[in-house]
Amino acid sequence: MNILIIGCGKVGSRLAFTLSQEGHDVSIIDQNEENFLLLDSDYSGLTTCGIPIDQDVLKRAGIENCDAVMAVSQNDNINIMVCQLAKEVFHIDKVIARIYDPSREDVFSHFGLHTVCPTNLTVSAIKTAAIEPHKPHSVQFGSHHISFLTVDIPKNFHGVDVLDLDFGDQESLFAVLKQDLSMIFFKGQHIILEPKDKLIVANLVD
Repeated sequence: MNILIIGCGKVGSRLAFTLSQEGHDVSIIDQNEENFLLLDSDYSGLTTCGIPIDQDVLKRAGIENCDAVMAVSQNDNINIMVCQLAKEVFHIDKVIARIYDPSREDVFSHFGLHTVCPTNLTVSAIKTAAIEPHKPHSVQFGSHHISFLTVDIPKNFHGVDVLDLDFGDQESLFAVLKQDLSMIFFKGQHIILEPKDKLIVANLVD
């Protein structure tokens, strides 16, 4: 797929690298050229410095040939505006916006924009871990539901790196819950499992 990412912060840079490693053609836009330093040295995609809501900047970044646009900048308004431009001006079907304000998520989903709210995801995961650890909880973003389940690890997993664990096609590790209820969010890093650790697993329901 040809994918355009808006915002080269911690999330955008990691997303760009991961997708490019999987064989996708990736292009990323950011207003601050220094943010491109966050990209892994093995990143093979394109970078464009400019204002993301400027149509000329979007065209330079290759939006006219994109299959999907993912807006993950730190500004909700920019993310939404870019997604609207992508759908209404450039007629791209797959657009996703990261939204920090939970009150906006449902509003924008009614406009046909797929949104991801980190606040809602985190609240749901922590609630699952602390209150009902063995009961799955789900949260909706756009037209999709993600369920979270806390899983006790068996003794033979002690000392194992989470990068060596296998998950289903629709599953992903969200975080590791420690005995003191502190949480390590999984961002693709090495985490060695210890006794009484628990895994918080995210599952795409639909």
